[in-house]
Amino acid sequence: MSAPKPRLSHDQLVFVYALLAGLPAVITSMGFLWLGDHQPKVQWTLTLLIACFWFGFAAALRGRVVRPLQTMANLLSALREGDFAVRARGARRDEALGDVMFEINTLSRTLQEQRLSALEATALLRTVMEEINIAIFAFDADQKLRLANQAAQLLLAKPAERILGRDAAELGLADCLAGEPARLLTLAFPGGSGRWGMRRSQFREGGRPHDLVVIADLSRTLREEELQAWQRLVRVLGHELNNSLAPIKSIAGSLGALLKREPRAPDWEDDMRSGLDIIAARAEGLARFLAAYARLARLPQPRLAPTPLPGLIARAVALEPRLAVQNLAGPELTLALDAAQIEQVLINLLKNAVDAALDQRAGGCAGATVRVAWTKRAGYVEITIEDDGPGVANPGNLFVPFFTTKPEGSGIGLVLCRQIAENHSGSLTLVNRSDPTGCLATLRLPL
Repeated sequence: MSAPKPRLSHDQLVFVYALLAGLPAVITSMGFLWLGDHQPKVQWTLTLLIACFWFGFAAALRGRVVRPLQTMANLLSALREGDFAVRARGARRDEALGDVMFEINTLSRTLQEQRLSALEATALLRTVMEEINIAIFAFDADQKLRLANQAAQLLLAKPAERILGRDAAELGLADCLAGEPARLLTLAFPGGSGRWGMRRSQFREGGRPHDLVVIADLSRTLREEELQAWQRLVRVLGHELNNSLAPIKSIAGSLGALLKREPRAPDWEDDMRSGLDIIAARAEGLARFLAAYARLARLPQPRLAPTPLPGLIARAVALEPRLAVQNLAGPELTLALDAAQIEQVLINLLKNAVDAALDQRAGGCAGATVRVAWTKRAGYVEITIEDDGPGVANPGNLFVPFFTTKPEGSGIGLVLCRQIAENHSGSLTLVNRSDPTGCLATLRLPL
């Protein structure tokens, strides 16, 4: 095989082309000079002068072309090395070469600002990670620990230099990299034990997948919530028990004094019968209260089945005979839900709305009505029940158990409705309307 022919470089080609550009003029001038009637001294002097100018201007043109390219190469090399402070001189927008220099300077300035922003963001993120009281771990594709904040080090009771690079199984975190990405865990770590909330997500670094594991201690929060729940329960139960036991105790004492009195009053039997009736009524009310609380505590999980929504709403509307509820037709939808529970929610909401509309009619507003409608949204269906009543006087206590403004109410209807909606991964809200007056109940269920 023959050796490859050497190729001229760019600057050599520029020099050759510059010589070739001046070659016709040089040949012509040499012809006139050497073929004419001139003295040898003049011929050699002019020949040397022409040759010097010819080669000199060619070399100058070569330098004029090559030096800016070398400057741009140095600037780009500096950018590649991460030195964004180098700038090119003569960057003017009124010429092609200056325009290129200006764009390179702009690129250097932009990269410098972006690197500064990235450094500041990284410093802020590092500070936040060290300050928050949540353990954060980052594992690579081989389940090797690559990052652990201060809370994570305290959880494992080891400094970073002793845990970084170790396998997740060695650290007792292998379960966090498998299974559901968000769940509750009951584990014992070297730095503490109890119930933990774990969330796992993925990110990429250098093109390789990594797992980010966040572990939060829920024990203290759950204890505080449990304590508050017990306090609310004791407060409600104590209030209801006192409301029933106080009159029972008072009447029982009066009846005991009546039996001890000698001689007894002529109508003592009537007083005794009346007192016992009051005791029985209060005991029955207390039993109803306890039954309502037991019903609230034992709400079964929904049994989901495909259910046509228009038929479900029509049945609930038909069960309210006191007022003609306006059923505003919506789209034909079939949802996976517990028909009995959702129908109970609609019946309860419609009953409250009709009660409010009838109260408004009794107050002189003959046009008060109730309207039910449903609309398909992004990922869920929204069922609205709207009334023209006086509105809710104390909306902040709507979902407080056993709070009611009705003389015969139990105070658990709306609480049950919201719990049923949340068990269906939905929500229930009630807000007062401003113009005109009334209340708007919104039940959202997932599609």
